[in-house]
Formats: sequence, C-alpha cells, structure tokens
Amino acid sequence: MATPGQSTLLLTTTERVHMGRPAADALAEEAERLGAQRIFLLVSRTLNSETEEIARIRDSLGERVAAVHDGIPPHAPRTSVLEAAAVASEAGADLIVTVGGGSVTDAGKIVSMVMKHELKEHDDMEPFHVYVDDDGAVIKPQFDGPDVRVICCPTTLSGGEFNPLAGATDEKIGHKQGYEHPLMAPISIVLDPALTVHTPEWLWTSTGVRSLDHALETLGSLQSDYFSDGVADSALRLLVEALPAVKADPSDLDARLRCQVGAWQSMVPIVGGVPMGASHAIGHILGGTCDVPHGYCSCVMAPAVLDFNREANESRQHRISQCFGQPDRPAGALVDEFISGLGMPRSLGEVGVGEDQLDHIAEYTMLDFWARTNPRTIETPADVRKILDMAV
Repeated sequence: MATPGQSTLLLTTTERVHMGRPAADALAEEAERLGAQRIFLLVSRTLNSETEEIARIRDSLGERVAAVHDGIPPHAPRTSVLEAAAVASEAGADLIVTVGGGSVTDAGKIVSMVMKHELKEHDDMEPFHVYVDDDGAVIKPQFDGPDVRVICCPTTLSGGEFNPLAGATDEKIGHKQGYEHPLMAPISIVLDPALTVHTPEWLWTSTGVRSLDHALETLGSLQSDYFSDGVADSALRLLVEALPAVKADPSDLDARLRCQVGAWQSMVPIVGGVPMGASHAIGHILGGTCDVPHGYCSCVMAPAVLDFNREANESRQHRISQCFGQPDRPAGALVDEFISGLGMPRSLGEVGVGEDQLDHIAEYTMLDFWARTNPRTIETPADVRKILDMAV
C-alpha cells in the first residue's frame, strides 16, 4: 500500500473574515468586540479624498477614531511606514484598521511591529527583515510580536491581508524585503466588494492575476499537498470565471466577491507553508527594484515561468489546464491567453523594464527566499536570466 503524503499546514492568528458585509458595519462590530477605544485608520488617499467610503467608516466608529493617515506609496517604502507608525504611536492607537490596496495592507501590518519596537529611523528596521544567507538558507529574525493588532479591508486582490508576512522597500538599495511574525496577521478581515468599485480596472485585474499566480505556483509546486492543491484548484476556477465577469460588468458585486474569495483561497497554501517559485521571486525584484506594479509582475512572468518549469512539473501543470477547461493544452499558453484577454501587459518591455536591467534583476532574484524553491532548480543568476529572456 502506498504511503499517504505527509504534510503540515500552518495556520495564522486571524480570527474572523467578514464576506460581503459593508465595511462600516463590520468594523463597528469588530471595534465593539475587541474593546478598541483609539483606532488608527491607515487608508487609501484616493478613497479618503475622492469618495465617501472613509467618511462612512469614520462615522460608524465615531469617537473611537484616534487618527487617520493616508498616502502610502506603492511597495511601502520604509520611510512611509515609519511616518505612519509615528502618527499611530502619537495617537496612542490600540487598533490599526487598513482600508486600501496591498501596499496599505502591508504597511499597516509592519506599523504594528514598528510600534512594538519603537523604531524611528530607516536603519532601525534592518534587523527585522527576512533574508537569504550565502548558503541559500532563509533567515527569519525572531522578535517579540506586536501588541496592537490589525484589521484589514482590502480593495485589491493581492491577498496580502491573509499573510503574517508583509513587504516594505528599502529605498537606499531599491530592494523589497519581508517582515514576518504570527501576530502581524490581521485579527480580522473585511471583504466588502462595494469598496472595490473605486479601484482602477487595471489595478483590480492585475492583482487578480497576482492571486491567480498564487494558485498557479501552488499547483505547480513539488512541495504542495492534497489540501493545498484542492484550495488552489478552487481559487483558480473562481478567478478564471469571475475576473472576466467583472471586466464585462464592473458593477457586478457578486463577481467581485467571488474574486475576493478566490484571492483568499489562493493565499491559504502560501500561508500554510507551500513555497512559491520563480514568478514570485522575480516579481519581488521587479516591484521593489524596478517599480513595476505588484500585479503586473505576475502578468508578465507567470506564463514564462510555467513554460520554464514544464520539464520539471508537467504532470502537475495538467491540473492547471483542467481548471481552464482545456486539459489537452499547455498551461503556459492558456495563462498567456487569459492574461492577454484581460488586457494586461505581457512583456517586460510593456512594464518599462529594459534588457540592460535584466542581469541586475537576475542577481537580486537569487537573494529572494522563493528563488530556491522553484520546481525546476535555479542555482545561478544565469538560470533566472533564461526566464527573463522569455518575458522580454
């Protein structure tokens, strides 16, 4: 008798996920449940200045709101995170609520860590980020977790709200780095599709492809498990159906919620411990070093990585093809057509990355913890360069 696959799934400290409820209502309930009296709102500048969404949330929370801060730039530069943390600390925040895209979400989680350790300057953050040592081992610094918890209301589909890991960019070297602690995972999450109608189409769709890529790299991983494969399969099917539906009718809140649930499901394997591969590793560098929007990284890299890995995981890629309803076609071709059909960029040149940058990107990719867990072994920058050349 064959031995069943052995695996361990890691869980987070998130207690609740509200699906389809108005954010203002869900946040008022959470504030009461948690006994929060001094809430720090870290929000999208566009939502704060051009819509009534943040005003509704402020009204629902009333005197519990201690401070509001907006304007986190893409990829959450350290300086901006420290500025937000200073405002939160000055306000005596006992709960952080984020409303916005992936950079706002990441910043909020890191703010909780910065507050705990009273970090003030750019270099104060250096001892806390995840890094890869000279032997290729992933080093996760150990530190006390935050006292102030976070609630996230995402407006994009990057899925970072489900992860205790958050990214911020070291502006001095142009490198996006991860910070991780179990208590950095939000205590609650609110998936309100009505909040997302203000998200620009390109941002919504491209981050949707990012979540699609979570599922692709789970199903392609040689270190996945039955549970993670099942969740990733469901995520991929939801996103394949719902992303085009939102593109066809941006007012379709049910399709938006299905996208949000798909993004959530796509994150479960990653958070549970299934390693991603080259698409995510390269994407981290394209974002932090080349300032490519988070979602566009997957739009450009996912098909190339599937094609590169095919010789190592073709049998696993077959399940990806099944999720697209075309089991007899290569997964890379199907993903390429799907992304193109959504109107997203499909080459490095389209997102402003020139061939003169490729060697630098390849070298930095080797510093990412997921470069070493790609299904097809990556040992040198030259291996990364082969993938990049496929995406030029």
